[in-house]
Amino acid sequence: MYGKASKPFARTEIAQLELENPMEQPFFSTIVPTYNRPERLTVCLKAIARLDYPLDRFEVIVVDDGSEMPIESVIESFREQLNLTSIAQRNSGPANARNNGATRAKGKFLVFTDDDCMPAPDWLKTLEIHCTQAPNCLIGGRTLNALPDNLYSTASQVLIDYLYEYYNADRERSSFFTSNNLALPAERFHALGGFDTTFPLAAGEDREFCDRWLQHGYQMIYAPEARVYHAHRLTLYAFWRQHYNYGRGAFCFHQVRARRNMEHIKVEPLSFYFNLLKYPFSQGTSQPAPAIAALFILSQIANSTGFFWKTIGFSK
Repeated sequence: MYGKASKPFARTEIAQLELENPMEQPFFSTIVPTYNRPERLTVCLKAIARLDYPLDRFEVIVVDDGSEMPIESVIESFREQLNLTSIAQRNSGPANARNNGATRAKGKFLVFTDDDCMPAPDWLKTLEIHCTQAPNCLIGGRTLNALPDNLYSTASQVLIDYLYEYYNADRERSSFFTSNNLALPAERFHALGGFDTTFPLAAGEDREFCDRWLQHGYQMIYAPEARVYHAHRLTLYAFWRQHYNYGRGAFCFHQVRARRNMEHIKVEPLSFYFNLLKYPFSQGTSQPAPAIAALFILSQIANSTGFFWKTIGFSK
């Protein structure tokens, strides 16, 4: 339907598993892709185990994306605390990992977060309120920086905050959510084919999914009170690489939209970039605003570089 964007889910096999193991349908299936971060996965699952939400109303599905570092001991340590399923796959990226997790999900709604995130105790309780009130919508929560002493992690999160304010100014007509804090009806996720697996990195596949969701006339709602804390420790090089990859993802996003016969994406006005550079000075973070603004400039250079190198055929 969308070129290589989606693969059919093995729904017959899932139905057979459900017949063999009947259980009451949970409200949520929480899907966590992970790759080579057993320590962070441990912290993530500890936070999920502390959720103020009935254990029988949600399941947790951890998808190991071909980690070289074993996670079996981490999974086993949470078997008694959570309704937990683990899946292993060859390394093929977070989009494929999320889709694989969704094939095993039994919940009415799917919830996505990442292994370096820690949901707030009321996370699922808050998402349930929104999913009940708007059962056909894509709900996006707020992500907060869990590493305020790290300049690069702070800059990365403040940039996301700016994008959320820009694209989700009207919370009932939002247009962009990151994939580490999403909830949506499982039926619609499967109908759309899940995340586009032609995105090999964690860069752009969430933007493409939101765009495809809106293309079908579905609504997105921003719920900032549904919070997760993101602990992505960055260095200067890692910050550059992250935004370089975002540029590569942006190129893939343009290519996918072209295959869907969508109109070209409009270039943001100059005021978007002017306000972007002003934004850090209004946020009151623990890091100096001029340094964050300088990193914003660097992020745009890295993004443009990644896009350019993909344009001329380089993928590394």
